[in-house]
Amino acid sequence: MYRATRTPVDTSESSTEPQTPEAPDPVAVEPPRRGWRRWAMDTRPLRIPAYRRLWSSTIVTAVGSQLTAVAVPKQIYDITGSSAWVGAASLAGLLPLMVFALWGGAIADSMDRRKLLLITNSGIAVTSLLFWLQAFTGLESVAALMVLLAMQQAFWGLNAPARNASIARLVPEGQLPAANALGSTVMQTGQVVGPLLAGALIPVIGLPELYLIDALALCVTVWAVYQLPALPPLAGAAARRAGVREIAEGFRYISMHKVLLLSFLADIIAMVFGMPRALFPQLAAETYGSYGEGLALGLLFAAIPIGAVLGGLFSGTFSRARRHGWMVIGAVVAWGAAITGFGLSGNLWIAAAFLALAGLADMVSMVFRGAILLSAATDEMRGRMQGVFTVVVAGGPRLADVLHGTAGSAFGPRTATAGGGLLVVAVMLGLATAVPALRRYRI
Repeated sequence: MYRATRTPVDTSESSTEPQTPEAPDPVAVEPPRRGWRRWAMDTRPLRIPAYRRLWSSTIVTAVGSQLTAVAVPKQIYDITGSSAWVGAASLAGLLPLMVFALWGGAIADSMDRRKLLLITNSGIAVTSLLFWLQAFTGLESVAALMVLLAMQQAFWGLNAPARNASIARLVPEGQLPAANALGSTVMQTGQVVGPLLAGALIPVIGLPELYLIDALALCVTVWAVYQLPALPPLAGAAARRAGVREIAEGFRYISMHKVLLLSFLADIIAMVFGMPRALFPQLAAETYGSYGEGLALGLLFAAIPIGAVLGGLFSGTFSRARRHGWMVIGAVVAWGAAITGFGLSGNLWIAAAFLALAGLADMVSMVFRGAILLSAATDEMRGRMQGVFTVVVAGGPRLADVLHGTAGSAFGPRTATAGGGLLVVAVMLGLATAVPALRRYRI
């Protein structure tokens, strides 16, 4: 097992100036929670002011970012009348995200992470303001939208590794699963509330204002990050640049630590083989059309994040789990089984229930994979590990879109979905059996 060296930060509410982490602070032993509180979300990390500031800013931006995520494809479709252009725009943002996430991870290991968060959040806010300006002036340029989208994803790629890597410096190791559950629940809630809010606001205030709301929400995030303590490289860490060599060192580090490699492979297996979202439109039209295509489509897309949110609300048991590797294995297998059930379901409501179960399983996997990355990697490598994590999370579902779209055309959407779920179960169990490092990992 690999343990990270971590230095907790100043947690006093009275200090508004950034403080540099100094001496370790032992984690207080608390009596076990009893009754229903054993199952309810563990909110202990919110008692730490620095983490609470970071988490609170996520509440605002989780919804605001979804407003832009809806507005961009809507505006492109309004200009072109073509779904192909909408898909092309999605790909236009993928490459910058992947490149800058890897580079951003190396940067996060070589400079003060708080400073990097200030720079990148400000960049995202300026990009959202430019989105609003082009829409407000009626520019109607797809090229301009793609350039802005690429800029936004590049800043996000630089931001995400530093943000995620900072959590291990703000909360004790025993509270990492709880902190990840809190953050993941907020992000999943944003994926449900944001699109619904965007759909309600566009007829009332217009599309340009969605960009403006996102930009204003990001200002809240910048202020919250400013209130964080300084998060420079720990004392004794070797000075380094942030170039190709450092990125390559990150991949070598993963190859040398099997538990990290397996945590990435677990997500790739689940998402590439078992994420059938590309088939939702066809399933809504053909299999569940009798329920109303619009209702079916909305329910299919909303079911997974709803299940994830419910899982987060009842995630109290996460903090008591010590066998993090087995939690990841079990969650990925449960995801595959739920997706198989979804593929076999001819009833829309039963299908949605299986997708919600899949979302719950994905929440568990996400929480414990994140905890493994933060606890098994040393602090000087955490940024690069989170950069790879961002690439895997962003790239897996997009590869799944291609794979499932092709398989759905060849074998039918339900067969492709159920087959993909079974493949997840088989491959994950085979990997866990062949390479024991993940199932042996515990804290």
